Amino acid sequence: MTSVSEEVRIDTAALHASVRDPALTSMTLLNDITGRYPEAVSFAAGRPYEGFYDVSALSGYLHTFERHLSDGLGLGEEAVRRTFFQYGRTKGFIHHLIAQHLEHDEGLTVDPESVLVTTGCQEAMVLVLRALRSDPQDVIFAAYPSYVGFLGATRLVDMPVRPVREGPTGMDLADLAEQIRAARAEGLRPRACYVVPDFANPSGVSMSQADRRGLLDLAEREDILVLEDNPYSMFHAGTGRLPTLKSTDTNRRVVYFGSFAKTAFAGARVGYVVADQPVVGGGLLADELAKLKSMLTLNTSTVAQAVIGGFLLEHGCSVEHATIREAEVYRRNLGAVLKALDERFGSRAPLRDAGVSWNTPAGGMFAVVTLPFRADDAMLEYSAGRFGVLWTPMHHFYAGEGGFHQIRLSFSVLSPERIDLGVERLAALVDDRV
Repeated sequence: MTSVSEEVRIDTAALHASVRDPALTSMTLLNDITGRYPEAVSFAAGRPYEGFYDVSALSGYLHTFERHLSDGLGLGEEAVRRTFFQYGRTKGFIHHLIAQHLEHDEGLTVDPESVLVTTGCQEAMVLVLRALRSDPQDVIFAAYPSYVGFLGATRLVDMPVRPVREGPTGMDLADLAEQIRAARAEGLRPRACYVVPDFANPSGVSMSQADRRGLLDLAEREDILVLEDNPYSMFHAGTGRLPTLKSTDTNRRVVYFGSFAKTAFAGARVGYVVADQPVVGGGLLADELAKLKSMLTLNTSTVAQAVIGGFLLEHGCSVEHATIREAEVYRRNLGAVLKALDERFGSRAPLRDAGVSWNTPAGGMFAVVTLPFRADDAMLEYSAGRFGVLWTPMHHFYAGEGGFHQIRLSFSVLSPERIDLGVERLAALVDDRV
């Protein structure tokens, strides 16, 4: 008699705790609810503007990069072919162009060998956190609310995060100093602080020049690294850009994350990290990160790198020049969001006494609205189904420990007309709830 074995069933309780962590569910949640309510006005996803995408440009970028390899770098036909089709150098082969971009746009001179090209900025975060997490006493700090991708990366490598207060001008440095002292008093080892100085996701706030200098001074005193993430600084509201932390870092305290997801296009999945910290015994931190990458993704897609390389070359390695049109769209849309909010909830608006408030970012893709009722995942479902408007609950950016009366509005892919309609529908939700 033949016995029939039962189908294998995996108990998630026996898997790594990260698979059950709420920090890893927010992106899936938004994709799911957007798919179920395709007609809703969506302020949810933080995607870049799509109106200037041109499929035919991709082949042009590839040809431009091919000419760069042959004419600029002097590679023969076989070497050029191998560059496109074979496994590539673990640290990447557009590192020299990224270094030129940083010098042109940020006034930052870096050794190209300190640049590690990654599969999106997300991989760069995982690699750096994995390298810094050497024993259970290691901890890292981040302003809350914080980018969910970074919070998720910390979960994957078991790096505990200590939250730091965020104010209207970014991270509260006094609270950061206090959190570092408290961690040391508990026998923990502070390793680094993660920060998005310009138009942070999700809050949209930016650090002042004084606070940027103060953060670097604090990092020096406390002997920690600063992990600077800079996806949005090109998208200011016409007031210009402050220097990055990395460009004023004289002691190599800053590890710098960069990405082409918002400036070129997200589908390439090309990011990078500048890790120019010397390592005892020789070499750079970037070399150590490359060892980890070789066992994770081996190398970043050669074709994707070639496309981004061509994109950089065609714009003189200036991302700021390449994104002039997109920056103007984001300025226009930010103005449309703030105008629509004021018309529905401002001092002379019908719902002026509803208890709704919002911040006024100086650029970027996001604004935060505070509501007089709980704005959680269940309320998002109600908002989508009943009123046809989507947004992101802010509690996801607090790792479920705060922000339950706040929502993030992402306005990057909408027209002013859709923005106005979406805020009108949000006003109807508020009117319904209060």
